[in-house]
Amino acid sequence: MQQHYLVTFSGQVEPGLEADTVAEALCRAMGRDSDYKKELLSGVPVILKRSDELAQAEQVLQSLKARGAIARIVTVDNPVQLSEQNQPADAQPVPLKAAGKISFGNEGAQTPAPCASLKKKFQYRFDTFMAKGSKSSFKALLFVFVTTFLVIAGLRGLLFLFNPSFAQQYESLDILGNAYLTFLQLTDPGNMAQDILSSPWYKLFAVVSGLLGLIMLSALIAVITTGLDQKLTDLKRGRSKVIEKNHTLIVGWDEQRILEILRELVLANESEADACVVILADKDKQEMDEILRFRFPKTGTTRIVTRSGKGTILGVLDTVSIESVKSVIVLAGCSDTSPQDAKTASDALVIQTVLAVTSKSVAKDDYAVVAEIYNDAYRDILDSTFPDYVVTLDAGNILAKLLVQTSRSVGLSVVYSEILSFDGCEMYFYEADWGTAKFAQLAYHFPDGVPIGVRQADGELIINPAGDYAMRADDEVLIIADDDSTIEYLAKPLMQPRSFPAIESNTEQQIERELIFGLNQKSETIIREFAEYVKEGSEIDVIVHRATEQDRSEIAQLDREIEHVQVRLIDTNPLNRKELLALDPGKYDNIIILASVRDDKDLQQVDSENIVILLLLRSIMQELDTGTKVTKLITEVLESQNQALIAKAGVKDMIISNQLISMVTAQISESPGMKDVYDNLFQEDGSEIYLKPLSLYFDSFPVEVCFGDLIAVAQNRDEVCFGIKIAALEDDQSQNNGVDLIPEKSTKFTLNAGDCLVVVAENEL
Repeated sequence: MQQHYLVTFSGQVEPGLEADTVAEALCRAMGRDSDYKKELLSGVPVILKRSDELAQAEQVLQSLKARGAIARIVTVDNPVQLSEQNQPADAQPVPLKAAGKISFGNEGAQTPAPCASLKKKFQYRFDTFMAKGSKSSFKALLFVFVTTFLVIAGLRGLLFLFNPSFAQQYESLDILGNAYLTFLQLTDPGNMAQDILSSPWYKLFAVVSGLLGLIMLSALIAVITTGLDQKLTDLKRGRSKVIEKNHTLIVGWDEQRILEILRELVLANESEADACVVILADKDKQEMDEILRFRFPKTGTTRIVTRSGKGTILGVLDTVSIESVKSVIVLAGCSDTSPQDAKTASDALVIQTVLAVTSKSVAKDDYAVVAEIYNDAYRDILDSTFPDYVVTLDAGNILAKLLVQTSRSVGLSVVYSEILSFDGCEMYFYEADWGTAKFAQLAYHFPDGVPIGVRQADGELIINPAGDYAMRADDEVLIIADDDSTIEYLAKPLMQPRSFPAIESNTEQQIERELIFGLNQKSETIIREFAEYVKEGSEIDVIVHRATEQDRSEIAQLDREIEHVQVRLIDTNPLNRKELLALDPGKYDNIIILASVRDDKDLQQVDSENIVILLLLRSIMQELDTGTKVTKLITEVLESQNQALIAKAGVKDMIISNQLISMVTAQISESPGMKDVYDNLFQEDGSEIYLKPLSLYFDSFPVEVCFGDLIAVAQNRDEVCFGIKIAALEDDQSQNNGVDLIPEKSTKFTLNAGDCLVVVAENEL
């Protein structure tokens, strides 16, 4: 027969302990009231645990001992035997009871808890109901009001019905009249005056009704006030549903990036009567609204709506109408200059957000989710998982390539700032009936704009195709124009350009010396990009103040890998004029000043130091006699508000990091196909944008031509011309530093050898 093990307690405790204290502790552990303590201390064995396993019973025994209780294990074949085996002869049998739901140690089976009293159940349900908020309070008040009304009205009615002679009323009212009077007295205590001449019983009902009505009215006002306050608090927190369609959703918060992206989207939406941008960030809504009101007061035709919440939560995304958005921009959680650990954490959060966003299908052909990812492996994962509508950006890579390209052509940063922004001319895809036209002829069929590429039906993009490329019926042109509303393809050409003979003139590739100030995550890409452009024997010097062993190792590794270019690290302080002068900066062809965030410096401090370096370089350059040699200078700026300060330092070219990346992000969110355009333009292979001197196109100066003639002259060299740069206006910001993009074809210019054409070409020679 199976053995049963019973753990029993007879009221004995460890020496030095009070039996009453130990019993009370056991009651609390078992969830029993203090009355059960008497039973535990009665001297009669009480079963605290039943078990079929001796080890489990011993474990409970040790747990009880730790609490100061002396218990013992009784082995029986039938548990009922305990009442006979372990009691005095004259004692009444004690019912075998479970001790309650208690855990002594880690034993498995527990004895069932005693049933809660009806009072406690009611208390629990009432607490649960009232915890739901102001709606529950209102329902409770309504129930109390109706109950009170029915009781008092019923009592008045019974008094009138069964003993009308016992209590007299000032006015004779029937049962319904008494009920109505009770309602009036409950809702307005002033109606007690209607019983002023009634008998005491009716006055008693009136007083009770008035007092209870006053209490309930006060409670109702408090509930309504609390409810309204709670609702206003929820609205301020940004938890209400956004009812919008075809809106742009920005997930994440970076104050500078948000402002730059909003600026571009507001410009893009100028042609729309009512546009909306929704910002969803894990940030206080009131704080976001205050920042936007202060720093971005004019929003044109675009409404900006903010909501608080995490973009990784599906329920939160539902509140911003994720199913009806036009596009989604997922911001990185850190900047390009942040440490690698911060970038890894940012990438993980962005991927999680993209997965949440893409869980809701959006049936739009131009729908795009633009996400900023730093890690190449993570970027490949998203690109392969969502190839159709998720576009990933590598901000550091784009900026590095832009810095190299703009450092080689003075004025190129102005060109990029204009075509990447919605303010000024932009790039669009346009489809029309091309007939039998060749690509070279298309420029003269557009009153506004110059085509620079073709996108075929299979999605292949050709930048600067051959002039004799025969346009297909399903081809789209990539055109630079003032606005998509001004693009129009005419069947007949606007003009016939003059014919200029092609001259055999090319610039020769020279050995170059490049100087880079600072070291950050973009440095390796910049050095490798430079190596693609320069001739064998060229040199690249990198200035690092207080270089670490890791810095030296990275530069040495690049020097070994790039065989035709010498890469050196120079440890010097660029903020020291004497040390800067020792570098002889005039001997370099190109100088790049990088925004290098190190030693816990903030963005403003980095820009401030770069401005000082610029001023020192400008002073040194003015003193040095460099002859005809021109050193091109490009500066990376983190904060766009510092643009005016750096322009005063005499710098013609600068890259505003946050601004340019924000421009690219906004452009792709409006037209996902632009990602392919940037991938083509921002690389050394294929065609890129250059500023080339007019001496490559004409052999005598000055020359008087119209812009249509310049397009034809560039076509002689298999290039596409879409603008000019007047050298005499390089320092005039009011004249866009001399850069004029897509002027009318008939616009006439008198140009000199130092002026440049803005072209799309295979190389810079």
